[in-house]
Amino acid sequence: MKSICVFCGSSYGALQAYADVARDTGRVIAEQGYTLVYGGARVGLMGTVADAALAAGGKVLGVLPRSLQDKEIGHEGLSELHLVDSMHERKAMMADLSDAFIALPGGVGTLEEIFEVWTWGQLGYHKKPCGFLNAEGYYDHLVTFLDHQTEQGFTKQVMRDMVQIASSPLDIIRQFENYAPPSAPKWINRDET
Repeated sequence: MKSICVFCGSSYGALQAYADVARDTGRVIAEQGYTLVYGGARVGLMGTVADAALAAGGKVLGVLPRSLQDKEIGHEGLSELHLVDSMHERKAMMADLSDAFIALPGGVGTLEEIFEVWTWGQLGYHKKPCGFLNAEGYYDHLVTFLDHQTEQGFTKQVMRDMVQIASSPLDIIRQFENYAPPSAPKWINRDET
């Protein structure tokens, strides 16, 4: 594992703790020798995680649609800023550049991004770990729902177990370092159809 992608809010959210965990995440990624890959913006938690990684001497790769760069939200101080034509290109490039994926607190865009890469893992398109950094219990209700979804037979337990949950950046990185993907993802049981 060389690079870690962080999905997170373009705003700060209601609690100072969310900015604190973004700052800690960027710093820890850099201190552990990993490259940070993220959405390329200078605003909200996105800017906070990037600034912290840079301040700790880390390499930071941003991927931003040109339409957002035109709105002047692109981060100017990154190691590399890749400009792309669409959100689809952005997500594909971020996935290609990354070896693991963390969701910090964020909105529907953050959820969409982490769920997409997790789905790709379930389908066997990659074997990269995905996880939620559950700062201040932000993802407690989602974790409960994911467990409910599994109990109700819509997600196989092996697929549910693919996503890691941690409350600190170092804990989730350690989980990623020890992650073993399912040997043969099987998301459809042909006997049930």
